Amino acid sequence: MSLDALHGLTLSGPDLLVETSPEVLAAYATDCGPVLAYIEPLAVVWPTSVEGVQEVLRWASATGTAVVPRGAGTGVSGGAHATGGCIILCLDRMNRILELNPQDEVAIVEPGVINADLNAAAAAHGLMYAPDPASYLSSTIGGNVATNAGGLRCAKYGVTRDSVLALDVVLADGTLISTGRRTFKGVAGYDLTSLFTGSEGTLGIIVGITVRLRYLPVAVRTIAAFFPDFPTAAAGVLAVGTARVQPAIMELLDGATLTALDEAHGSALRARGDALLLIQTDGFGADAEADVVRRVLNELGGTVSTEGAAEAERLVELRRHSRGDAVLDQERVGEDVAVPRSALVRYVAELERMAGQHRVNLKVVAHAGDGNLHPTFWVQADDDGGRDRLDAALDDSITVALAMGGTITGEHGVGQFKLHWLPQEQRAEVLELQRRVKAVFDPAGILNPGKAIPGEPH
Repeated sequence: MSLDALHGLTLSGPDLLVETSPEVLAAYATDCGPVLAYIEPLAVVWPTSVEGVQEVLRWASATGTAVVPRGAGTGVSGGAHATGGCIILCLDRMNRILELNPQDEVAIVEPGVINADLNAAAAAHGLMYAPDPASYLSSTIGGNVATNAGGLRCAKYGVTRDSVLALDVVLADGTLISTGRRTFKGVAGYDLTSLFTGSEGTLGIIVGITVRLRYLPVAVRTIAAFFPDFPTAAAGVLAVGTARVQPAIMELLDGATLTALDEAHGSALRARGDALLLIQTDGFGADAEADVVRRVLNELGGTVSTEGAAEAERLVELRRHSRGDAVLDQERVGEDVAVPRSALVRYVAELERMAGQHRVNLKVVAHAGDGNLHPTFWVQADDDGGRDRLDAALDDSITVALAMGGTITGEHGVGQFKLHWLPQEQRAEVLELQRRVKAVFDPAGILNPGKAIPGEPH
């Protein structure tokens, strides 16, 4: 296929922008995930309307061109990495909030709407959009839906799928379909909305999203509990659950993470303990639940305080930055596993064992309320053999999580990076069924090939 054919896309006028300059291709070749094989796309295409997306898909279907959809590019599993002979379909210019209805508690948005912008619009009506990934200031709702993103409030409000009511989707041949409904309840037919949510752009291009909004809580209380060791802090998660409290936020940070935050942001967290359990209660019962949490964590030996509004906001923002920026003199690998909450303490202990066995450094943050952990292993960049030991630790972390009844990804998606681990979690029969499902929606295999599910239909 020639670049002349690509430029033919611009004939429809303002609905599409096509770029093929080297600097643009390089900028959009990858997302924030690990790069297994760097490939540049043939072009980057920005639609500004549903009709523009349909035109691109009709053209791609007719020419057999792979299409990799992209939002803000904040994904960390390589789900928006370019693949051979593809175009990048960037949806961030479709960024309108089409409707926000406070009485129905719903909003209808285009895929390029930023998570934080939707929340700001909803807040004016006393509402919120509950899913809040760490990248909420820059990630798009379309990208959140594509990966079924999580976030800090998952403990109480669930992941993105729990807030998606309906979708408008353009299929591989350019056909526009609508799934779901505007009501909170509805069970007519197969649940295609949930199928598309988390499908990572492999089944269709999401062009419209109807989401459920929630009422902003009337009160929020933030408890910071510092512990002398990480396993005891992890035990605090189960103790709070046993006390029948359902926090909105329950985040766990180990000592290495606290040290890194102190160095990066000038905080003094590590001086207060070797692990932090950060808990937020909300609603009319926020004070009563906070009282129970303080009592339970004090009994475990934690140093517990209820933070004022300014310090609480600062701690939550520090947690959002806890994975850290790339460091040139370090080689890192990060994970996104989830285990049953009952296995949390054992898994944390296993992570510490792995770090020692493989002679790598470790830091861990976790959405502890739902058992979703983000361990990061690292070595110095000049460490001879360090990369091999990192990979061994990473493989070990996956194997142990699965043995405990866990999963290879809690919220970041399979993308390209985790694809080789998926057969460890899902049996061959299940993988084949997923290939058949993809073949129904995308018979030519042009939508985000090489992501989310392994191989081609047999």
